[in-house]
This record gives sequence, structure tokens and C-alpha cells, in this order.
Amino acid sequence: MPKKLVWTDAQDATIKRMRAEGATWDAIAALLHLTRWTVIERGRRLGARPPPAGFQPLPEDPNRPPLPAGHPQTWGVLVEGTCLEHAPYPYFRTDV
Repeated sequence: MPKKLVWTDAQDATIKRMRAEGATWDAIAALLHLTRWTVIERGRRLGARPPPAGFQPLPEDPNRPPLPAGHPQTWGVLVEGTCLEHAPYPYFRTDV
């Protein structure tokens, strides 16, 4: 008999956020390493809805200041698909 899946708040938040951003169920399932139907069922129970028709996310500001080293947005892109995928950015202390 399969084990019962215990959902975490982080997984629930990921499903809601990604669905609101317009992500497909397949993309969410791949990120969470779960089956598509498992994520669909959980998303329906959470009330995760896709964005309204014609939704356009705001474009990134090209004049924004650079992101600091290890920012989750840039670090995530660098380590996606590697063994460091869910590891935090390694902050090294130079004053030691």
C-alpha cells in the first residue's frame, strides 16, 4: 500500500503561487517531484486557480539595481537541475 503523502505549507504555497502565475500542472508537478494528478487534486482542494484570461505579468524593470550574490532569483537559475538545486547560497565569511 502506498504511503500517505503529507503536504507541507511550502508545497501548498508553491502550488498556489505557480498556478496564479499561470504555470501548468505539469510544470508544478515537475518542480515538486510529484505526479501531475497528485498536484491537480491538491490544487483543487486548495482552490488554486489559474490567472484570469488576458493576464500579462509585469515586465522586469531593466533599470533596476543588480541583485546581490546569492539572491534566490539568480541562485535558483544557476543551480537548477544540479545537486545544489534546493541548497541555500553558501555565504563565505572573509573576516575570519
